[in-house]
Amino acid sequence: MIKQHWAGYRSVVIAISAIAVVAIVAAGLLIVARPGATAQASATPSASALAVVSPSPSASEGPTLLPTPSGTPENSPTALASGMAYSDLDGVLTTADLAHRLPLAIMIDDSAAARPQSGFSSASIVYQAPADGGEDRYMMVFQEGTATDIGPVRSARPYFVLWAVEYKALFGHYGGDPTSLQQVIPANAKNIYNMDDLRGGSCPYHRITTRVMPHNAYTNSTVLISCAAKLHDPATYQNLPVRTFRDDSPLSQRPATQSISIPYHTGTIGYKFDPATDSYLRMVGGKPQIDPANKQQVRARNVIVIFQALSYDTVSDPGHKRPVVANVGSGKAVVFEEGNAIVGTWKKTSNTALTRFYDSSGEEIQLVRGEIFIQSVPIGMAVTYK
Repeated sequence: MIKQHWAGYRSVVIAISAIAVVAIVAAGLLIVARPGATAQASATPSASALAVVSPSPSASEGPTLLPTPSGTPENSPTALASGMAYSDLDGVLTTADLAHRLPLAIMIDDSAAARPQSGFSSASIVYQAPADGGEDRYMMVFQEGTATDIGPVRSARPYFVLWAVEYKALFGHYGGDPTSLQQVIPANAKNIYNMDDLRGGSCPYHRITTRVMPHNAYTNSTVLISCAAKLHDPATYQNLPVRTFRDDSPLSQRPATQSISIPYHTGTIGYKFDPATDSYLRMVGGKPQIDPANKQQVRARNVIVIFQALSYDTVSDPGHKRPVVANVGSGKAVVFEEGNAIVGTWKKTSNTALTRFYDSSGEEIQLVRGEIFIQSVPIGMAVTYK
């Protein structure tokens, strides 16, 4: 029996012809494994508070392979049709060349003048975290998806650099604060492929005329990949650890609705679960978030809220109050998938380690295949869901 798998709302996910699909299915070659069900919290949290979580176990940083019913690795010829593979970052089934493409981690502006931003709908993972002046900032990480426009591109911050390091990604940005530029990026020179426009990396960037500086720097997937090749950066993922993923649950097992509210200072982020597509519709300030690159509403397959200590550095850059997000260590997390909330723990054991997510029993949470939004919020923020 051939199971339904997530191909996403992104048209680029499976880049093979309809004839090829028919041939593959007819031959009975497309077999998609569905590991065991996701463990969930024993009680549904209230809309006004999150449950206390238990300590998480030590994270294993060995490569994770998605098992098939026979126990063969995901890339075995008996596991997938020829030329197909699961993407390293979000577990989506696509062509092998896209599934293992070098990740592109791009810093994105979130000031009012920067909205609406382009590229969200094509990213594999999107991070949002506090930034300077009470605002916040994004980092979009692309792998199998291809975006015709990405931006506005902005400057680096240390904690975003350390998230990019997890994937040994091309790191695209326009400058950064002194700590990022003088300490964190140099210290991780072997763990990222730095593409800083202000320091000799202008190849992939351009300015648009419909917005004012500094909110008008843009790029796209094609030119980023081309510029990486010119610098002799690798074209593929560097065989690093990956997270675990699973297929969709049957429609009959999905809740009818779920809503999430995350009150960032520059605008509340909302998510509304859509059981028909098994995804979350994303809203900013109460309005649907539309990606100008493809005119689609932004969706998430997994929404992960991680509570992290937020402090401020007033020393390294005189005259500025730079935010410091403690993203190495562990803390409370809530993973939202398929209309359910799993209360647990996030853990990042070192600067280069992959951030992993565990349920209250200490088991690593299997994410649903597809786009992941990771929402870093200060400890104590009143995130609500129902």
